[in-house]
Amino acid sequence: MTKRVLIVTYYWPPAGGPGVQRWLKFVKYLPEHDIEPIVYCPSNANYPIIDKTLKDEIPENAIILKQPIKEPYKLANLFSKQTKTISKGIIKEKNKQSIPERLLLFIRGNFFIPDARKQWVKPSTNFLTTYIQDFNIDTVITTGPPHSLHLIGLKIKQKLDVNWIADFRDPWTSIGYHKQLKLTNYAKKQHKQLERKVLNQADHIVVTSPSTKTEFETITDKPISVITNGYDKEKVIVNDLDEKFTISHIGSLLSKRNPEILWQALSEFVNEDENFAKHFQLNLVGEVGEHVLNSLNSYGLSSFVNKVGYVSHSEAVKFQKKSQILLLIEINSEDTKAIIPGKLFEYMVSNRPILAVGPKGADIETIIKQTNTGQFFDYSEFSALKTAIKQLFEDYQNNSLKVNAIGLQRFSRQALTKQLVDLINNL
Repeated sequence: MTKRVLIVTYYWPPAGGPGVQRWLKFVKYLPEHDIEPIVYCPSNANYPIIDKTLKDEIPENAIILKQPIKEPYKLANLFSKQTKTISKGIIKEKNKQSIPERLLLFIRGNFFIPDARKQWVKPSTNFLTTYIQDFNIDTVITTGPPHSLHLIGLKIKQKLDVNWIADFRDPWTSIGYHKQLKLTNYAKKQHKQLERKVLNQADHIVVTSPSTKTEFETITDKPISVITNGYDKEKVIVNDLDEKFTISHIGSLLSKRNPEILWQALSEFVNEDENFAKHFQLNLVGEVGEHVLNSLNSYGLSSFVNKVGYVSHSEAVKFQKKSQILLLIEINSEDTKAIIPGKLFEYMVSNRPILAVGPKGADIETIIKQTNTGQFFDYSEFSALKTAIKQLFEDYQNNSLKVNAIGLQRFSRQALTKQLVDLINNL
């Protein structure tokens, strides 16, 4: 017998970026397991990134429910065009923020709790409560961020006897950017209270990393499952690798995610080895923070940078498959140990070596080592990082730069969907 599952998400095509991929793929594969997904999303969302090509991946028979949402980001544009970057996650260093930017961050953090989509909670709850009853929905899944969508699940759970799964693609109160939102003590307390309510009233919690599971286990006794992001079969074919020794970062490179340890190593190689300088190119594919660009310039690397900007998902896959090295960077912070970027899994099946820099004890280190897909360095390992780059360049020169990955199948979207199906059927 087919089960109907309602999925409440903010990000849905034509939204671009990593937030849309997870549930787009689940919706693609759930019907193979006799589960009918019904997606509920905004009809007029103010997405910071658009990728119209992702519309082609929506299954033909998918049921998509849409309702309008009121968002304050449209008003933010009246302050300054620069404030648009905040909705993309790019927050400047404190001493470089304009007065409008500081004001916008304060308003965002203290007047829109838990986030700027909070006004969608009440109308969505009213609409979905009726829909769930009319169409015999057994299970509701909310996915955040934005974490205000979990409040929709919370209110529905309080009204109806349905199973509710709260899916956290990122942590809530421990995520790094919370510290940049100029939260008052009252706002911090409100966030904590809402987080606790959601974690203790959902029937099951899903997270994308072991560290987030460990964090949430201190807040709730409800069952928690780790279902990571993953990779899907890609139709993109690339026949030849880049001729240059390209090190490519795909995705947003925020100002806080600025690995000076890497820039220093690359700068030294450029100055020490003419052959390296002749062949080296750093591809930055996606949004890049101003502080990162300034840092690259200070290390004398600007002339080696190919700043591509945002591209469609299919174009990003091309860069992944043709690059010599794939670069993965995470902020050097205790708060980011739990972050496992979705692009890691696409990197792993691109058959190119991964060079990762992140905080000591990061979950990404475990995955990279288990799958034999690259090397990970924390921010204290300058000498080891430099030695690794030297060896990678030598392998490139000898035409022997390759990967022998193992155990990738468990991160396929089909395998991950099976985990979700088992969870739904056991509620």
